[in-house]
Amino acid sequence: MKAAFFSLFLMLSFSVFAQQDCMLGVGGKDDDTIAEVFQLNEEQLENLRNWSAELKIRNGILQNQAEYLLKQHEESSPEVLLKVSTEYRAIIDSMKQNVRMMDKRLLSIFNPKQYEFYLELCNTLTLRPIHINRSVDEK
Repeated sequence: MKAAFFSLFLMLSFSVFAQQDCMLGVGGKDDDTIAEVFQLNEEQLENLRNWSAELKIRNGILQNQAEYLLKQHEESSPEVLLKVSTEYRAIIDSMKQNVRMMDKRLLSIFNPKQYEFYLELCNTLTLRPIHINRSVDEK
């Protein structure tokens, strides 16, 4: 019971924090929506598919680590759970960094009109957009 409550608390705190940035969510269930909303061309679509697959592999490994960590400590004391929460947070932070990296990759190949539309959407939703340096090409 403690582990379930602990897991719920960590997931809720993650989702509240994640709402500050204006994330596209590359690799999530909305890749088709991203493609449609931003009217991605064929090259952009191929990159989106490749980066989505890469993210699923990266975060799948981290998800397995997080699940194993929680399973290992289902019956642990509150003191041990506090230590485990730090390890769990590091895993979650790595997953968020991966998502941000993939979003940033996609944003870096947006044309000026697509990127401007992204900025408008973020401002409308009062979220902080991910700014990119167009002089750096991560391909």
